[in-house]
Amino acid sequence: MGITLGLEHESYKYVLGVIHKFTVPFGEPKQIRLTCGKNDRAAVQLLVYSEDEMLVGAGGDTAFYERGPIDVIRVRVDVPGLAAGSAKASLIGLVEDDDRQFKSDMILDQSVVHVDSKRVQPVWIEVEFGADAKPGVYTPEITVYKHRMFGDEEIVGTLSFEVKVVDVDLPKPADYSFYLDLWQHNSNIARKYDVELWSERHFAIMENYVASMAELGQKAATVVVSEIPWSGQGSLWDRIDPANMFEYNIVKVIRGSDGEWKYDYSALNRYVELCMQYGIDSEIEVFGLLNIWVIEEAGYGRVIPDIDDAIRIRYFDENSGTFKYMKEKSELERYVAALEQNFTAKGWIDKVRILADEPADLEKFRGRLQTLQAMAPSFQYKVAINHAEFIKEDGLIDHVPYLGCVACEYDELMALKREKGGRTLFYVACDPIIPNTFIASHLLESRAIPWLVWLFRLDGFLRWNYTVWPNDPLNKISYHYPFFPAGDTNFVYPGRDGKPMLSLRYKLLKKGIRDFEIMQRYIGRGGDREQLERRLGKVFLWNDKKELSRDARKTREELFSLNDEDYEGIIAGLLEELAGAGKQA
Repeated sequence: MGITLGLEHESYKYVLGVIHKFTVPFGEPKQIRLTCGKNDRAAVQLLVYSEDEMLVGAGGDTAFYERGPIDVIRVRVDVPGLAAGSAKASLIGLVEDDDRQFKSDMILDQSVVHVDSKRVQPVWIEVEFGADAKPGVYTPEITVYKHRMFGDEEIVGTLSFEVKVVDVDLPKPADYSFYLDLWQHNSNIARKYDVELWSERHFAIMENYVASMAELGQKAATVVVSEIPWSGQGSLWDRIDPANMFEYNIVKVIRGSDGEWKYDYSALNRYVELCMQYGIDSEIEVFGLLNIWVIEEAGYGRVIPDIDDAIRIRYFDENSGTFKYMKEKSELERYVAALEQNFTAKGWIDKVRILADEPADLEKFRGRLQTLQAMAPSFQYKVAINHAEFIKEDGLIDHVPYLGCVACEYDELMALKREKGGRTLFYVACDPIIPNTFIASHLLESRAIPWLVWLFRLDGFLRWNYTVWPNDPLNKISYHYPFFPAGDTNFVYPGRDGKPMLSLRYKLLKKGIRDFEIMQRYIGRGGDREQLERRLGKVFLWNDKKELSRDARKTREELFSLNDEDYEGIIAGLLEELAGAGKQA
């Protein structure tokens, strides 16, 4: 049987559904025209379909199928006018969503994949235009070959798309103004690779993940300085398929035989320096000292009776040869003061933010904050909040309300932002449903999130979930549904070579951040902000920000354009205007 080829925009998401008809599930190849600057990327998806099973390869590796002769498909991408290696084809893997359907998400490391009959294999096609790319129109050519066993390859078909490169230099991710804060869960990385915490092997693997975050323009390094501050994300409540999501202290604590305390900050300092090496140097966010999550009925409560927070500091007692937990407030005070001194000695104290994650009780939070302020007066504080009343609280430098708060209390939020200074980001987590970065979300929602940051005049975006994988993420990313919709816990997957496998959601978020930088450049060069906001009305379809609230019960089709060409058209217009302004100058 013949092979059918399709070409789709980068936001295409293939769904292998519970109802899957025996017909080609896509139409004629789209005519795609994109516009880029220099130091930029352009991407599309190739779709390959056959009535019979096949092997599909994105490189030149030899491939045979262990069950016998079948067609072997090879994808090649060339871009006339660009050096070899400027374009890359990568196979896209499917993951099982909460609704039992399989959907595109993983960008696979492997070069060949087996594809069942009557099933689509999507291929990510990406072209990189460096800082020295010449302005002009490029036509990437995708050639698909087929052979079986020892036969010669023959061309199945060729597809192409158009990329116009304009004379606008885009910034490198390290220079982005967009403030991205994706929390890092490094204990989970060690677990998935079966390596010792804070070992040389662990640091080698973490470096790969740090590099991937740097490519997005990540600004903050995450360190955890007590034991299990999220109490395992409530996994113990999942009686069907619980997962190990505990995060452990990066500081080693010893009480010597002489009764003196020793604090080993070598792993903490090394990790911060690693992040700084990759340009992640705006903030050191510290978890484990404020607003610890508790589950009293299961034993995850306070350890130090004299403080109203559940800070848990484990140490090795040389006299007894056993591990213990600090039980006295005075012991914690010494620990926190020493931590403050370490950050000060390294010259980092102004970058440090002590994090509180979704405090619920304002009075308790206020008391905990005051207790910690007395222990370490130079610490500054940042809070992720799902209750708007916390925005007004004194002593907080940076605020991260969830999107629902921004939508419903926008005017008050902006007034406080002007009054208090600091950074204001927004976050999404398991709520709201739209927009979000779940497997079930439309991929354009990932792209639209940085656009919302720009429209709302905020500083950036926070999410908790870069690597909070369940136990077997390569085979089952769905976890703890409906509390955590599939994809709520990750932007990348643990590749078998110690490197992260990126996702389509990662790629579209990256595209949205790049769009944000183009908007900022446009306004910085004298563009009309009000006019641009009106243009964004083609993408943002609501009449009132409050329609973004979950209570408004709006569908994604009512809130956002789901047409790639609407997004591309706005960005292409801005790039053209910037290029024109550059020529006039």
